[in-house]
Amino acid sequence: MDTGQSQLHLSLTAVAALLSATAFYFGTGLHPIWWLTWLAPLPLLLVSQQLSGRAAFIVSWLAALAGALNLWRYFHHDLEAPLFVTVLILVFTSAALALGVSLFRRSAIRGNLFATALVFPAFWVAYEYLRASTSPHSTALNIAYSQMNFLPILQIASIAGIWGIDFCVFLFPATLAALIAVPGQAGRKKLLAAGVGVFLLVVLGFGDWRLHRRAPSTVVNVALIASDLPQNTLPTTEEDTMRLLREYAAAAENVSARHPQAIVIPEKIGVVREAYLSSADSVLSSLATRAQAVVVAGLIRRDAKGAWNEARVYLPEGDAPLSYEKHHMLPPFESQFIVGTWRTLLHEPSGTWGVTICKDMDFPRLSRHYAEDGAGLLLVPAWDFDSDGWLHGRMAILRGVEDGFSIARAPRHGILSISDDRGRVLAELATDSAPFAVLIAAIPVGHQATFYSRFGDWFAWLNLIVLIVVLFSPSKSAAVQSAGM
Repeated sequence: MDTGQSQLHLSLTAVAALLSATAFYFGTGLHPIWWLTWLAPLPLLLVSQQLSGRAAFIVSWLAALAGALNLWRYFHHDLEAPLFVTVLILVFTSAALALGVSLFRRSAIRGNLFATALVFPAFWVAYEYLRASTSPHSTALNIAYSQMNFLPILQIASIAGIWGIDFCVFLFPATLAALIAVPGQAGRKKLLAAGVGVFLLVVLGFGDWRLHRRAPSTVVNVALIASDLPQNTLPTTEEDTMRLLREYAAAAENVSARHPQAIVIPEKIGVVREAYLSSADSVLSSLATRAQAVVVAGLIRRDAKGAWNEARVYLPEGDAPLSYEKHHMLPPFESQFIVGTWRTLLHEPSGTWGVTICKDMDFPRLSRHYAEDGAGLLLVPAWDFDSDGWLHGRMAILRGVEDGFSIARAPRHGILSISDDRGRVLAELATDSAPFAVLIAAIPVGHQATFYSRFGDWFAWLNLIVLIVVLFSPSKSAAVQSAGM
């Protein structure tokens, strides 16, 4: 290769890396532009075959790392992760994507057209599934959440879970790159293009059909209330906690004329010790009776045995409150809490309601258990970090699509949201909009069992199998030699 060709080759590689980095930067993260994610890997996949194995990995890793810098402030500042932890997270995630590109390059060089198209999306699904299965953050920041504004593709989650979205998003660029990168094989290329085209059209067609198909449900009014005032961040004394509970009760009284059947107040609004737990319960239980609504409030409950991140549920009949203890804590902020082990259900005239707290909604398995219980509505106290209000709320909303229930989520420092089982946001309001932000809207309650809620992560396991098969499939030349023997 002469100097001119070498410079051109270097320039094309740099352009490809820049295009992918830019698309990943704006197509993922806290406020993604969904369609950019479908295109982000394409330049890297196209250029990878023209590079050595080492160069392809390094270029892809650097491009992915540059794209992942959209989360630098979130990890290091908002979540207060140490510098080395932030760097480690970004480096590891970027290396995983670079490995996927390297596997694509390997298949393309070996001439395996169909394996080339499949290896990248299958690898990414396998990686995301294994990461979610071992991480204390489960599916948080999965690339599928970048698609939350593209409702038709979300509906595949009702069949294949979040993994179906991952697969489709990366199958598209991998197929385009395979059609260009693998030489010859005109007949096979037509078959691949037609097959993948039909598959994606069926997925989107199913999504459009599901969005227009109305499932039977009963509609109830739900009120969400939150305050982001500094003095309301986390009261720890009895006087301050009781003051805030009375202020929340007063804010709820202001919307009682609209007859909400449920009122949801955020996670950890105050610390309640055994000495004054009955007083706290009295304030919220009285609210439930006066408003004739179920009241769900997030509290830190402390006694001699320890501390619980708890949602207490107050019934309009004045019965003793129910409780739900958070199952999944955010390390290190919540490492001191005792982990909950049960689900809390309310059997209302409109259907079955369930209760979870904030990070619990990052974990698909817990939501599937609620689906098995027949839940048609989840009431979710939460606490976000301001910057991640949109994304963390949408992560919860996807659980409703997977498992067939509506969600009323009330965070602090985030976005109050009411959504249905198709992922449609029926109403939302930023919690910094007033001293007490109040959102009240109608929400459908009607559980619809989904394929995913019945069969779980079958699609992730299928991708693990596909990945193994394509990695060990023979090269085109080897296959031809074998056929000729």
